[in-house]
Amino acid sequence: MKIDLSGKNALITGSTRGIGRAIAEAFAESGARVAVVGRDQQRADDAATKIGNDAKGFTADVSDTAAVAKLVDDVEKAFGSIDILVNNAGITKDNLVMRLKDEDWDAVQNANLRGAFAAIRAVSRGMMKKRAGRIINVASIVGIIGNKGQANYAASKAGLIALTKSVAKELGSRNILVNAVAPGFIQTEMTDAMTPEAREALGKQIALERLGTVGDVAAMVAFLASDLASYITGQVFVVDGGMVM
Repeated sequence: MKIDLSGKNALITGSTRGIGRAIAEAFAESGARVAVVGRDQQRADDAATKIGNDAKGFTADVSDTAAVAKLVDDVEKAFGSIDILVNNAGITKDNLVMRLKDEDWDAVQNANLRGAFAAIRAVSRGMMKKRAGRIINVASIVGIIGNKGQANYAASKAGLIALTKSVAKELGSRNILVNAVAPGFIQTEMTDAMTPEAREALGKQIALERLGTVGDVAAMVAFLASDLASYITGQVFVVDGGMVM
């Protein structure tokens, strides 16, 4: 069975690079039209052009709820509707909890959790009218197991998991499915900067003894966005090569 998103319109935050970009590419390859969202309009436009399938670039600061509401309105006007929302945008401001500043706590919560809430609130109205929709939140295994130096990030991702389950219960009767994907350590620009020794030590913590790829995460998100996952909601799918296990 093939994932088919033909005729679907998808809004993906934080999709100009990394995991979000891979999700956008997977969606476009499966037939969806994608709203590529980033902080820089030129980067978003360039990504949309490369992704193809009539993708379009948008900008928004996801920590600003008014900006998120405008983003959803702009995408709905441009595309006609939003069938799939992927909350992928997020930031880190790591430090030990005793040294963590209020502003660094707030910035991470606002971008990672409040932004997702604002996007869900904004798209839910249109999805409820259509009595159909998919919402997928990109969390993290850190939101399940915690991590030293990431109390703010872990809290935001744990909150995103709880938000996923609560919204799934609220919107299930309208055939709006809400799930979360929790990636483990994925090969990105950040992990590329690690020393070979650090990567080797990290790999020893993973059952598959390797880091994941952005494609591993994108494949799960695309599956959840498709009709193949029409009886799945309120769940958290860990994509970590067996690390949490």
